[in-house]
Amino acid sequence: MAWKESLIAHEDNHSRCGWCGLDPIYVTYHDTEWGVPEWDDRALFEKLLLDGFQAGLSWITILKKRDAFREAFDGLEPQIMARYDADKKAELMQNAGIVRNRLKIEASVTNAQSYLEIQANQGFSNYLWDFVDGAAIQNHFKNLSDVPVETDLAKKISKDLKARGFRFVGPTIVYAFMEAVGMVNDHLVECHRHDECAGLAKRAG
Repeated sequence: MAWKESLIAHEDNHSRCGWCGLDPIYVTYHDTEWGVPEWDDRALFEKLLLDGFQAGLSWITILKKRDAFREAFDGLEPQIMARYDADKKAELMQNAGIVRNRLKIEASVTNAQSYLEIQANQGFSNYLWDFVDGAAIQNHFKNLSDVPVETDLAKKISKDLKARGFRFVGPTIVYAFMEAVGMVNDHLVECHRHDECAGLAKRAG
């Protein structure tokens, strides 16, 4: 389908990045979350964690299960997750509402522990946004085929996260995360959200 290569025009007269298609859940996510700079520490942890669970799957699959993830993982609060024991992990493996992958569940616990260490030292948001000097990178792509799946910066962040104990944070996952949390603005230039997100590129104060 052509929209997979560029924009898709919707009935509300807005042009959107073609990857969101026509699914109302995906369209809402595209319009309200994707590319909006996120500065909240816990929200950033949640998104990185869910991006890790996405590995090998589609984001829409995770998006539809997000509420189930939040319920199963105690609100995705790292302070709680870092203390998960074998019984809790076994319980998660029986939860059909989430992605039941043992390695990813194990990683969610160690990732929470690694998050807490970064948070205590400098703040997770500060840690991540320092990689882009506190302001979103502004791209001006016209077609989805122009958008990279990873970059040298994503590789650098991935390497650093892994060195700090994170797992399921390869460069492709990290770049998708950067796009989602607005560290990089990859809305296509003719998408109605490109300029709106560009206006939010730098943290106030």
